[in-house]
Order: sequence, then C-alpha cells, then structure tokens
Amino acid sequence: MDQIKVGAFLKTLRKEKNLTQEQLAEQLNVSGRTVSRWETGNNMPDISLLVEIADFYDISIPELIDGERKSEKMNEEIKEVADKMADYAGEEKASIIKNIRNNSLFGVGAIVMLLILELFAPDGFSKATDLIRLYCKTLVYVSTVMVFFISTGLLYKFKKQKRESDLPKPVQYSIMAVVAFAAAAAIKFLLKIIFGL
Repeated sequence: MDQIKVGAFLKTLRKEKNLTQEQLAEQLNVSGRTVSRWETGNNMPDISLLVEIADFYDISIPELIDGERKSEKMNEEIKEVADKMADYAGEEKASIIKNIRNNSLFGVGAIVMLLILELFAPDGFSKATDLIRLYCKTLVYVSTVMVFFISTGLLYKFKKQKRESDLPKPVQYSIMAVVAFAAAAAIKFLLKIIFGL
C-alpha cells in the first residue's frame, strides 16, 4: 500500500468537499493533526475509521486503500467480461445438454429397436437380426456410458488431454469410441455376473 498515494487521494477528496482539515477532523471525531498526517502519508487511518471515511466520501474501501477511484470505464470492462463469460458458460451448457440428449436418443432408439426385434424376430430368427440385436444392446450400454462421461465432465477432461497431445480428431474419436465400448463391455460383464442379465 502506497501511503503517500493514499494521503494525496484523501487530500483530493477533502478538497472536493470544500472542507478544511479541521472541519474533516471534527466530522470524523479526530484531531486536525491526525488528518494532516493522513494526507502527508505519514500515518494511515485506523481500520475502525475506514468504513466511516469511505461512507463520508462515497467511495469503496478498496478505492480508499488503493488511493484512487475506479474508473467507470473499468467497471464497464469488468461488466463486459462478465457478460462474455456468462455467454460462454451458457454455450458450454447448451453443448453439454445437446450431447446428453443425442446420446440418450441413441440409447432410447436402440431400446425401441430391441423391443421390436423381441416382438417380431425372436433369437435365432436370422443371423442379421441377431447382429442388429447385439449392436443395439451394445449401443444401449455405450450411450449410457457416454451420458455418464459427458455429465460428469470426464469427456471434457479426456478431450482436453488429447488436444494437448495434438492427436488428429479421427484418432481422438476412435480412442473415445474404444473407451466407451470397453466401459460398456465392462458394465455388461458386471451386470451379467451380479444379476445374471
């Protein structure tokens, strides 16, 4: 903290109010000599007086301690940055919701397809229907795992690590698909062991 700067600021504020040091001292219930020491930078106001001084001059305590008013331009810039961050967060949230929705739709579509196959094409009906059934079952598990990865932020962390390693996008997507299928296979295996599904 620059005491000389704070002192000069206090002097400017007092002059803006057209007060003498004695008048200000009387207002704050201190001596004129105390005000003089503040303004020369020899002493700082007691902590107990900071709120009273800030209120009296209609400034914030950080402005008082910094020894300068914060400009309106700075406040506008801070507001603009905050607005941009809010927009970015909104776009990020919309992207996450879109990814969760798309993965959920794939899972629901796979479940619907499985139900249709169960009704109209029992096991062993044909090799093609058995392959479609296997694919749909796997898709249900994969979409569930992907929704988990997206909603917990793990997918974002994984993408960030891959971005830092400069892998081409097709390789990144292939790795993510392999991880999702491996996780789905592990879940399916655990469900089979635990519940016999």
